Amino acid sequence: MDTRFLGMADLSEAPSVAVVVDVMRAFTVAAWAFAQGAEKIVLAESLDEALALKTRHPDWVAIKDGPLAPGFDTVNSPGMLRSIDLDGRTVVQKTTAGTVGALAVKEAQLVLCAAFVVAEATAQLLRTRASDGVTFVVTGEDGQADEDLACAQYIARRATGSGADPAEFVRRAAASRAASELAEGVRQGVHPDDVALCLEVDRFPFAMVASLEGPFMVLRPRAVPPLTDADPV
Repeated sequence: MDTRFLGMADLSEAPSVAVVVDVMRAFTVAAWAFAQGAEKIVLAESLDEALALKTRHPDWVAIKDGPLAPGFDTVNSPGMLRSIDLDGRTVVQKTTAGTVGALAVKEAQLVLCAAFVVAEATAQLLRTRASDGVTFVVTGEDGQADEDLACAQYIARRATGSGADPAEFVRRAAASRAASELAEGVRQGVHPDDVALCLEVDRFPFAMVASLEGPFMVLRPRAVPPLTDADPV
């Protein structure tokens, strides 16, 4: 499997298969939303679009980066989201990097959104896809965020069937600038458990697939059965 690791600015055309990685915190939050029962996540182009969707659908749950703002229900924090019952509900998410990255590759044949919490399920789905090439979109810090790159490289190793101990990749993510800023309170809308929750590996047994549904890019969970000894890698 040919793999590329690109920042959003380096995307010159829509790849066939894209894995958009945002560890801290967009797609860790998305995974927690599904774990809390959300049916789907609409990835908004802008805060104004997110608010407009919330106005049209008052029962939807609107999430944004930073501090809580009027019209939004909660913020982009896994620590905060884990206490919210989202059973059967639709979430609208707008973040600085993750949702932007997914929208940047919306024309790809397959778009997966990933973080450490769904790493193995994402890798398994890539293995079943049997694609010649996969583009990993490193969303943070103009493609330089080490937590996103470490996660992308870990998933790539797992997707090719190579043995990979997650410990070193998690260590890199824990030492990243994003982790430091979250831990030190530099960023707003943060729960004390956010960094630890973002560094959990394979907490959830599903991958997250984004696709166009009408005018919107919509993220949904996809269960991935565990591989057996007879399955190819």
